[in-house]
Amino acid sequence: MKEIALSILGTAFALSLIAVSYIAPVQAANERHYQAQWCNAQGGKMEVRVRGGRVDCVTARFAVEFDFAPKWKECISQARWYALMTGKHPACALIMGPGDGKYREMLDHYLSMYDVYLKVIEVTK
Repeated sequence: MKEIALSILGTAFALSLIAVSYIAPVQAANERHYQAQWCNAQGGKMEVRVRGGRVDCVTARFAVEFDFAPKWKECISQARWYALMTGKHPACALIMGPGDGKYREMLDHYLSMYDVYLKVIEVTK
């Protein structure tokens, strides 16, 4: 009986790992999809290597970081670093879905509270 329970538990754990490995790449692929679509439309260059990372998209004027709306805090810091490394203006492209307006509000509040210059681009899912 104990062996069967351990076998079932082991199988459930393995299946949960497989599920997680499929979920993470899907979201990353979606982010890349929006990044490519927007960057190509702007005539930008994708995945530009700089000290400390890669810029998602560099246009004539902006260093643009793409993130899903809940990751707005990460988007700010990466966009500002990439702007510093490229000599461009920082921009954060938030990939927005239904109900994500609260993240845009938090981002706007932060930018106004600390008088931070950052272009915000909304990309709709």
